[in-house]
Amino acid sequence: MSLDAARAWAAADPDPETRAELEATIAAAEAGDEAAMAEVTDAFRGRLQFGTAGLRGRIAPGPNRMNTVVVQQASAGLARYLVDREPYPSVVIGWDGRRGSERFARDAAEVFAGAGVRAILLPRLLPTPVTAFAVRHLGASAGVMVTASHNPPADNGYKVYLGGADEGSQIVPPADAEIAARIVEAAAVPVTEYPRGEPEVAGEGVWESYVAATAAIGQPDQGMPGAGGPRVVYTPLHGVGLETVRAVLDAAGFPPVTVVPEQAEPDGAFPTVDFPNPEEPGALDLAMALATAEGAELILANDPDADRLAVAAPDASAPAGWRMLTGNEVGLLLGWDAARAARGHGVLAASIVSSPGLGVIAEAHGLEFVQTLTGFKWVSRVPGLVYGYEEALGYLVNPGTVRDKDGISALVRILTLASELHERGSSLAEELLALAAEFGAFESGQVSVRVTDLARIPALMAALRQAPPTELAGAAVVAADDLALPEHGSIGDILRFTLDDGSRVMVRPSGTEPKLKVYIDATSTDGPPAARVRAARERVAAIADAVRPLLARWS
Repeated sequence: MSLDAARAWAAADPDPETRAELEATIAAAEAGDEAAMAEVTDAFRGRLQFGTAGLRGRIAPGPNRMNTVVVQQASAGLARYLVDREPYPSVVIGWDGRRGSERFARDAAEVFAGAGVRAILLPRLLPTPVTAFAVRHLGASAGVMVTASHNPPADNGYKVYLGGADEGSQIVPPADAEIAARIVEAAAVPVTEYPRGEPEVAGEGVWESYVAATAAIGQPDQGMPGAGGPRVVYTPLHGVGLETVRAVLDAAGFPPVTVVPEQAEPDGAFPTVDFPNPEEPGALDLAMALATAEGAELILANDPDADRLAVAAPDASAPAGWRMLTGNEVGLLLGWDAARAARGHGVLAASIVSSPGLGVIAEAHGLEFVQTLTGFKWVSRVPGLVYGYEEALGYLVNPGTVRDKDGISALVRILTLASELHERGSSLAEELLALAAEFGAFESGQVSVRVTDLARIPALMAALRQAPPTELAGAAVVAADDLALPEHGSIGDILRFTLDDGSRVMVRPSGTEPKLKVYIDATSTDGPPAARVRAARERVAAIADAVRPLLARWS
């Protein structure tokens, strides 16, 4: 059955590269190659699921993979959805430096244009936040970004934004299901029969407007930033961030950053890292070595599509002399920065698995705090938002410009804050101690299990629901809450365990990777700031040590 479907796909595949790849796999499977047969079976066991993250998967032939056929089908389905939604729809299409991204973007644009949707192709590969910005800036009905963000090199993806009342945010239910249904309808027609048109190509004005708007948030009330700021090493991790970061920092008046040369240019093979994700161990090794050699005082990194930001600070106790700040640490620094500027007006928001410390900061500044479902599509939609973040290095510091996480605008704000502190003889690390003194120390950690069989994840969650832990690291579990249940808000497939010492453990499947993630939060308000941080950090480590054998047992 799978081989028949594969043969039919190969016969109709308009891409000679994926057609040849599939024909070779079919031949190997017919000759008895078990690995080839397993690949065919998996590639044709269903369609690549379209959801609130759009599409994301490995580049290869078949309906359960990312390829030009699947991209064209998705574009035809999205076009039908837009045409049904409004009389004169339009869509902006952007792409990053991953393998296949430009081809997928151009195919998508031609299908949109052929379906009667005004298609506006960005002029070259650019960061994801520029596409999100362009949806609002151009008043488009939708936006498509071809990217797999920080996924492994073999992957690519198709991310969808909606304009109008959605204000350029990512899609959420029920739009995702409605678009998915249109894609299934469109897939009933061979892509070679889709009408195709010529898309418009946007001028440089869109990018220039994004640069100007983003640079503006780095300019303080008086004077220009950066004159007495820290020396900075920056890496785009083989992604598309460098050109835009340089332009924004120059427009904001910052001195040039030192760039990791081996990772400066877009390269979809990501040759210097195992995973192009700044959260992964080793991803910032080259940046740390260069920063040490250059006597730098701060490391900033974007992921390959530049919608996330990583920050590392000097730490003599760390193996390389540098410590990467956690997403929650950066999130709380930026949250405090936003709260003091809000002057009692507006809302701070974070996903439910992010640090509860942002709520304490919001309360202290007379601001409302909102916890959302996981995923930035929910954070960006909070009414009255002045700042939002998620612990996975995603920050929204400029919701008036972009309604999605934006690693470049976050870089501008963290560099502005670091420069202000530097001029006062302080640093981000010292400011974290000051926050611990004022609000208590909030420390976090994460343990995860990567799986090869995605079916293991629901099985692991089911096992945890059936037999939750009663004790972790010497503390009793006083509440085990299933946040999928209505009495807990139907927030999603998340389990929350509250310990009698106030610590919190949350478990959920990753939304973008084949992982089960465990989030650990602990707090301390006892003693001086350094002692508070140490106590909370030790508590997180102890709970992580207790969780790991449980994960091994569950898996």
